[in-house]
Amino acid sequence: MKRGEALAILVGTQIGAGVLGLPYAAKSVGLIPALAVLVAVMLLMLFTARIVLDFSARIVLDFSARMNGAQLSTIAKKALGRGGGVLMFVSVTIMSFGALLAYIAGMGSVFSSLFGISETLGAIIFWALASLVIYLGLEASGKSELIMSFFMLILFLVVAVMLLPKGRLENALYMSGEGLWAIVGVSIFALGCHTVIPDVYKGLGSYEETKRLLTWAFIIPTVIYALFMASFLLVFGQDTPQIATQALEKLYGRTGLILGNLIPLFAITTSYIGIGLAQLSNVEEYLRVNRKLAWVLTVIPPLVVYLSGVGDFVSVLGVAGDTGDLMAFIVLPLVIYLANKLGLVPMGGEAGTSPGD
Repeated sequence: MKRGEALAILVGTQIGAGVLGLPYAAKSVGLIPALAVLVAVMLLMLFTARIVLDFSARIVLDFSARMNGAQLSTIAKKALGRGGGVLMFVSVTIMSFGALLAYIAGMGSVFSSLFGISETLGAIIFWALASLVIYLGLEASGKSELIMSFFMLILFLVVAVMLLPKGRLENALYMSGEGLWAIVGVSIFALGCHTVIPDVYKGLGSYEETKRLLTWAFIIPTVIYALFMASFLLVFGQDTPQIATQALEKLYGRTGLILGNLIPLFAITTSYIGIGLAQLSNVEEYLRVNRKLAWVLTVIPPLVVYLSGVGDFVSVLGVAGDTGDLMAFIVLPLVIYLANKLGLVPMGGEAGTSPGD
């Protein structure tokens, strides 16, 4: 895997549905507190991401000699025992299932708006295409995410250029503490790429290279998020809608409608692929099943639940973020880090080697 593809997977996994809700969450506290929370969460998430990389690089999988790059569930099992492994596996599964379900529902709406088809048909078409990329593996995912991330970056810049000249400082420069927890939760969800770190590490084959890319993988989305939040708050202030890009249609008509749907199309697709790929590897490794069965267990249940009528985009996303993300990306990595510092982690090896060394 090339560095650009690896960075695209890390960035693309983060920039998903969370970015669409950031301006709405930020409107409750004001721009300056929202930016402060975003940066603080980014630094914490980068710290725990490096914990994940460090322990992923140390663990040699029992059933595959000399194969470094252990998944989160295996890391937790090795560091905290069977209970820790189960808790991490359940947390990651809840997060992945909830995110994939929300993305399927969200993309059904996007396809319906763009192509004039039913939401259910749009959701099925999206699921089939994105799930195929996941099945094809890391190489195909890296190339597709690199292309989509490039277009996504352009779209975010276009939105900023369109909105910022219409903004007024008084719309955003206020402060309130009422919605502080909401912006914290959305920021955590929007900056989570921990599940895909082991796959990226294995793809690159270099601990130091992956560590360098991780820093940029958090800086780039944070800058984009900050610009995105500022653009909408300066223009719409406390009238910012729940899905921010919907407001573009009010200002620019059909052009705004198309642009407002293209952003979630690319953002959600890159996240779906990244999270799906990571969960496939997580299931394959932790449950010790073959790749085809792991793929089925990853992508089929969210589709079945969506087709059964459960698909409220915002509610599902909130549950996934408040439970799985918080536990898998912050709490458990910090517990593993502290256990290691106290000498309680029963594993050897040093980070910094490549697979096969």
